[in-house]
Amino acid sequence: MPPPTLLSLLCCRRGFSFSPLLGPESGEESERKPEGKEARKPSEASSDLSLTQLLVPDTSGRPEEMRSLIKEEVKSKAVTGTDSGVIMQGWLFKEVQHSVMMPWLRVRKHWFVLTQNSLDYYTNNELNAKRLGMLVLTSLCSVLWPDKGTYKGTGYWNITVYGRKHRYELYTKHLDQCIQWACAIQNVISCKAPVETPTLLLIQDIEVNYNNSEVLEHIYKWNPILQHTQNPLYAPLLPFPYGLVGHHFKNTKGYTTLQDEAVKVFNSLQQLETERDPIPLIQGILQTCLDLESLRDEVYCQLIKQTSNPPHVGSVSDLRNWQLLMCMSVTFLPSTAVLKYLRFHIKRSQNQFPGTEIDQFAEFIKASLEKTKCRECVPSCEEIVVLMKQEEMSCTIHYAGSKVCKITINSHTTAGEVVKCLLMRLGLEQSRNQFALFEQNMTDQHFVASNTIVADIVTRFENRAANTDEPENQWKLCFKLYCFLDSDNVPKNNLEFTLLFEQVHEMVTKCYFPASEETLQTLAALRLQVTIQDFTIHVPLPKFQELFPVHVLRARVQQSVKALLPTNSKGQSHFLSEALANSLWGSTLHKQKLEEEQLLKVRLKEEAATSMAMIIEQWKQLQGMTQLEAKTTYLSIVKEWSGFGATLFEVAAFMNSAVSMAQTHWLAVGAKGIAVYKQGEAEAVESFDYKQISSFEAMDRNTFKITLNKRDLLFESCKVQEIVQLMKSYNASYVRTPARTAGHRTRPITTGSLTNFHHCFQYGNSSRGETLTL
Repeated sequence: MPPPTLLSLLCCRRGFSFSPLLGPESGEESERKPEGKEARKPSEASSDLSLTQLLVPDTSGRPEEMRSLIKEEVKSKAVTGTDSGVIMQGWLFKEVQHSVMMPWLRVRKHWFVLTQNSLDYYTNNELNAKRLGMLVLTSLCSVLWPDKGTYKGTGYWNITVYGRKHRYELYTKHLDQCIQWACAIQNVISCKAPVETPTLLLIQDIEVNYNNSEVLEHIYKWNPILQHTQNPLYAPLLPFPYGLVGHHFKNTKGYTTLQDEAVKVFNSLQQLETERDPIPLIQGILQTCLDLESLRDEVYCQLIKQTSNPPHVGSVSDLRNWQLLMCMSVTFLPSTAVLKYLRFHIKRSQNQFPGTEIDQFAEFIKASLEKTKCRECVPSCEEIVVLMKQEEMSCTIHYAGSKVCKITINSHTTAGEVVKCLLMRLGLEQSRNQFALFEQNMTDQHFVASNTIVADIVTRFENRAANTDEPENQWKLCFKLYCFLDSDNVPKNNLEFTLLFEQVHEMVTKCYFPASEETLQTLAALRLQVTIQDFTIHVPLPKFQELFPVHVLRARVQQSVKALLPTNSKGQSHFLSEALANSLWGSTLHKQKLEEEQLLKVRLKEEAATSMAMIIEQWKQLQGMTQLEAKTTYLSIVKEWSGFGATLFEVAAFMNSAVSMAQTHWLAVGAKGIAVYKQGEAEAVESFDYKQISSFEAMDRNTFKITLNKRDLLFESCKVQEIVQLMKSYNASYVRTPARTAGHRTRPITTGSLTNFHHCFQYGNSSRGETLTL
């Protein structure tokens, strides 16, 4: 005879299995048109009901919506205003089922009664009125509150009550009445005890009897619901709130209800077992779980079920489920209760199959659960492939122009860990400057926070590559200087000096250095001397845009092209004024715009050729200059600008809350403070030391505020978070850094200084050694 604990367990938990006739949730609603009967209170109905009875298939012929884990009996009962169980009652409009032929709103007036257990509606408010329907209220029901959109479209305020099989669309003429009903129904739902499904109860039993192997084996033996099945799933293993996913989540991907999505995922798991290429299906399941957080526990339970006592242990179909479970474990964690259940399942599987491939998968999952934090993206195809092989993947990091470095990462490696690895590998541990990773392509770059999972970046790159037809504009991961804390004392024989030079040159070519075209041509010549050394015709030259900021040339050419176009007395283009006056001239306008674009393209090509010729002429004059001298000279020219060393962000500046400056500005965030520049101008509009800044914060996604002693500065930018993070880093470093030496330059340099320096460089090489030191 089994021990008492085992006997009692078998009595109350024996026989849980799936029947297509039954849903898993207790207390689901019953909605039908009764014939002289009314539902009994759940407390009365379930007092003598065991879980074994609940799983006996229903053969009474009742409609499916009446099949529930709570046994319901129906009686006839009159409705009166003095009924002790009535919480609220009154007239409401209920939407009538409409067809495709009549899509407009059709409502009918009914008498509604809200009790502690259900929401009923009747033909009228008389004593013996006929009840037309009943929706049993449980903790899984939900209420969708009224919104203005429905009122504007229909003239009614609307609330929606979601039950298991049906929902009530209710309407009122007055908002206050609608809110009263919504609050009352929600209060009833909130007071209900949580619904527990058979799987949830069994998980609790497993946790209680964790150390009793005999009881655990009986639990698995008598409950097929915990084991692998080849049959479809008709209901989720765990309870979910009723209603559309869009009711609870941002629904932009066509999700329906959580119950339906759970069943769909299980169908995908069964398909996965025989799929020839499992990776797209694995990514789809992971993406669903990433979008719908509430579904993660369910999918974990489904995978635990499908990897428990499979028919063919270690087969391809069995290992597919373990592989998906492994991908789940590196992407997001389940809740605490399911996590304990998962750990138990891993231990049980390792005890059952020691030394097998299942044992290896289980060990990998156990280690991953200690490290995993919720990912931003599902694993990429490359990551899934290496996960299936239980290996690490390689990641390419670009630095110092065209140099690359390959490092090994796993699903938990952060950007901060990669930066530390690179600092050690490249010999930059002693640098006072700070470094970071950046996502970058030809036109844009984004700072990567130190806690970002690098594998998420790999996934983003994979997705972007699939959506672009420009291979030359692919995104890459770059290692670059982040905080320029001490750019004056960088050793010239160090890799850090090359990193500094490459980053400054990138700033110049992207038009973040205000200077004359003559100065920019000089910098381009120095760049050629660094990359090719002495002038030669036997080496192909870099592209013009890799040497010179094309935007500067384009702006000048556009002005000259506009000057060639005929204008009216108001200064507008003649064809533009005619187009505005008469829409029939639209084709003429379009034609002349094309002519303007063609003329701009031709002139830009001519000017670029002319500018390139001048760059080559200056390059010839640099004969004999070493690469180090060319780099030093280049940096010295750029350092004459007061904004050198600062990171520039394009912003719309609001100097106070009332007056805005429409022109786009640069916000320069540097080691000592911030400055605001008009684009293309060398002099700062305003600058502030960190001592003058009381606070700074992101007001919203695109607005950033800096508070000074007596005023606020507001900025609009698409990179608010990057600005905040950079200012925090500089501010922390500014507090820790001791006072600078007395000889350090602090005065701003004007554009005249650039011109004078350029003159010295061009005609006086003998002064280069003294003037151009760092």
